[in-house]
Amino acid sequence: MPDQIKQIKLDDYILDTLLRDLVGHDHKPAAFLVYLWLAGEQSRRKSAVAISYQELAENTGLSRSSTQASVRWLLRRKLLAAAKANATAVPTYAVQFPWRRN
Repeated sequence: MPDQIKQIKLDDYILDTLLRDLVGHDHKPAAFLVYLWLAGEQSRRKSAVAISYQELAENTGLSRSSTQASVRWLLRRKLLAAAKANATAVPTYAVQFPWRRN
């Protein structure tokens, strides 16, 4: 066991509400995994995450097509924001936390 265990602090909303919403209501468990991985990576980097679909698939254990569909769903739900320098550039994803806006 390592001397120091890294901890990721999750907003209670992610497990209490978003998990049930994406997995149970929307039937999109892959989208929840993609969201969770990107949120953790964004937290570690302290910035938005520039990553290809292939790299995202490898990091989440999902297929590339599942990753693409998940990203589309998260963008539609406004849980992710994406930006590209040009049409062929690797996208940069910023995880959104809309429940914190008040």
